[in-house]
Amino acid sequence: MSKLIEFYKKYMAGYIKYWIITFLFLVITLIIGDSNLFNRWKYDERIRFLENEIDRYRNELELNKKKIQELQTDRAGLEKFAREEYLMKKEDEDIFIVEE
Repeated sequence: MSKLIEFYKKYMAGYIKYWIITFLFLVITLIIGDSNLFNRWKYDERIRFLENEIDRYRNELELNKKKIQELQTDRAGLEKFAREEYLMKKEDEDIFIVEE
């Protein structure tokens, strides 16, 4: 035990203030500061959520572009779309709406 105390007094006693400062620095930066680990984790989760949302909207945009292109070029498709989505009809037709 005396060798341990002797080792501490000889080598570690002068460096204890540096260890304390290093420990305090780590505590402040990792736990207390504005950019602590918990906040970084929350920001990373938010970024992942927003990136997924961007991908979802890009896919939706591609589908809508295809629908617009189809509606602009195909008259029968345009008529079908108008009948299904907006319940439009010709003058001499009757529409029956069946709800499930």
